[in-house]
Formats: sequence, C-alpha cells, structure tokens
Amino acid sequence: MSFEQVRLIVGAIFQSFFLGATGYFLVKKRILANDCLISLSRLVIYVALPMFILSQLIRDFSFHAYPNWWFFPLLSVGITILGLVLGRIFAYKLKTKDERNQFISLVAFQNAGYLPIALVSAILLPEQASPILTQLVLFLLGFNLVVWSLGWYMLKEKDAQNRKFSLKSLLSPPVVATLAGLLLIALGAKRFIPQVIIKPMHMAGECTVPLALFVLGGSLALIKLENVRIKEMLLLVLIKLILLPLVGIILVLNLKFSFALGLLIMMQLAMPPAVSLSVINRNNKSKDIFISQGIFFGHLVGLLTVPLFLSLYFSIAMLK
Repeated sequence: MSFEQVRLIVGAIFQSFFLGATGYFLVKKRILANDCLISLSRLVIYVALPMFILSQLIRDFSFHAYPNWWFFPLLSVGITILGLVLGRIFAYKLKTKDERNQFISLVAFQNAGYLPIALVSAILLPEQASPILTQLVLFLLGFNLVVWSLGWYMLKEKDAQNRKFSLKSLLSPPVVATLAGLLLIALGAKRFIPQVIIKPMHMAGECTVPLALFVLGGSLALIKLENVRIKEMLLLVLIKLILLPLVGIILVLNLKFSFALGLLIMMQLAMPPAVSLSVINRNNKSKDIFISQGIFFGHLVGLLTVPLFLSLYFSIAMLK
C-alpha cells in the first residue's frame, strides 16, 4: 500500500475527528446548549440523512444495476448476529442481565452510518465513492430496522417489561426514505422527478456528514464517565475494535469480494459502538451501566484502530 493511501485514510479519520471535536468543544464550553444539540440531531435524522438517502438512490440506484440489492440489508443483519454471538460469549461473567445486555449491545451495534459515510466521501474519488455509498444506504435499511427493534428490546431494564414496543420506532425517517426511494424506482417514477428538486435534495444531503459529526462530538461531551469499568471497557475494545476487524481481514483473504463490498464489510466491522444506543437507552429511561463508557472509549480507541484496519484492507485489496 502506498504512503499516499495511508495518508488519505489517516487524514479522513482526523477530518472526522476534527468535526467531532468541534462539536465536543462547543457543548463542553456551553456555546451549544443541550437543546440545540437535540435540534441538530433531529435536523440530521428528519431532514439531512433522509435527503441524502433519497438523492443517492434516485441518482445512482436501479434494480438492474443492483439485482442483489436485498443482500445488503441481510448483510447488516448477519454482521449484527456475529456481534451478538461474540458479545454473548464474552459477557457470561457479568453479574446481571442488564449488564450483559448492555455489553452485548455495544459489541453488536456499530456506528454504521455517520462515520462510514464520512470516510468513504473523504478517502475515495466521487466516481469511486458513489456505488459504495449506495450500498451503504441499502445496508442501513437492515441496520436501522434491527437496532430500533432488537436493540430497543435489549436495552430495556428487567423492571421495564411492561413498556409496550411501538412499531412506529421501526419506521424511522432514514428507513422511510429508503423504502420510499426503492418504491419510486420500482414504479419507474424517479424519471418524473425534475432536477430542480433532486439538486436541492442532494445539497441538503451533503450537510449530513458535518452535522452528524457535530452531533456525535456533542453527544460524547454529555457522557458522564463515573466509576469507569476498566476491565469491561478493555474487553469491549478487544472484541469490538480488534477481534471483529480481524474477522473481516480473514473474510477478505478467503472470499472473492469486490473492492466495494470488501470495503463496506471492513468498515462496518471496524466501527466503534453506535451512538444511537445512548439515545435508545435514554428513551427507555434505563440505568446507564456500560453504554456511555463504551461509546466514549470505543470512539477514542477507534481513532487508532480504524485507520490501521482500513490500511490493511487496502493493502490486501491491492495484492488480490
């Protein structure tokens, strides 16, 4: 792998880190209030990310070009199952069910959207990034459905079993945008959408990455690291940021993936825990045992492990 490629990957990580650190600083210094952070988060979830998904599908997706489109949501489920299995294996010594469920959730659910979108956009040329971003949008369809159903269920406390699960939580704006985009394309209706609508949708979608990274950094600033469980955090880092990416390297070495698919798999297996777990846990009003600590230390250590494993992947892809 060339020095230039390593520089691009490391540079992409630290570009994301810079934007996240800006959000962290703004919240820590109370320049950006918690209410403003919530509004920014809603702007990303309800406007920017759905616009990004719709514009990406309308511009670059067709069922003819992606006949196996359904594979990507299933791939997301498969990666989640792998995380659930590994998390369950290593969580057996934890004392309570709530501790085990939170630890397993941190292993199983990754930052599947914001960071991969930022990395793909920064590392690759636009013509190279476009098909991978489309695959990522399809991948997120499966991820969002699973994290807002199984993830929601796992993070309920034992004494909260009487809380009813709402099917509306499955239909988050990104999921609705993906389904709407696929329906428009299936009906052949996308050709009737004028550029005067598609272009501003694309412009709004381009705001997703910086806004999302501001929200990510600001969310980390709100995390309270009290009574850090050092042993459990070390174990989480070992499984989530080292063992799972190593599985990805083994898969790449032994299976004939395309460059785009291999990169998608490697990124997802190398990502730190999902920030949405904190949102779900807060929504359930469950005790925060591991969630905040896991998200914080996962993203901190990920600054080193993510570029390492992506660099390894690029080296392997060049040799294949």
